[in-house]
Amino acid sequence: MSRIPLITARDELDTDGRVVFDRIVESRGAILRPFEVLLHAPAMADKVAELGHVVRFESRLSDADRELVTLATGHAHGCDFVWQSHLEAAQAAGVTPDTIAALGSGGSGLGIREAILVSFVNELCDVNAVSEERFRAALDLLGTSGMVELVLTIGYYTMLGYTMSACGAC
Repeated sequence: MSRIPLITARDELDTDGRVVFDRIVESRGAILRPFEVLLHAPAMADKVAELGHVVRFESRLSDADRELVTLATGHAHGCDFVWQSHLEAAQAAGVTPDTIAALGSGGSGLGIREAILVSFVNELCDVNAVSEERFRAALDLLGTSGMVELVLTIGYYTMLGYTMSACGAC
């Protein structure tokens, strides 16, 4: 149960909030759970929505890598919403059912590329840092800009997960 009221309707907001609500609906088709919380701070919700658009549609990470990292981040933080809301997109991006099952059971059975990305996510989410060895493996895999986008993707879904979790909406 949510610790704060969820904003699910446009008329629950003032004029500025309605503008943000409309922009989010236009870009996503609906108000999804994170924004039901974030719209309590419309200016921030607007910027989070913009960043989410960039993460999902303007990243240089492959769709499969991005969705794998998103699922791994949701799993690492125990945020069922992030996990559930990205399963279909992950499968559409080519993340196999076996890879998804391996993620859900701790990561054994992942291919080399997937293991590098998932172990990076897990270490960063677990200890808020990444070993030199794990960093180098991901850097070799993705290059410098890909590495930055990897970390930003993890950070974005961590932010959403923390917001929903703290507010009882995950």
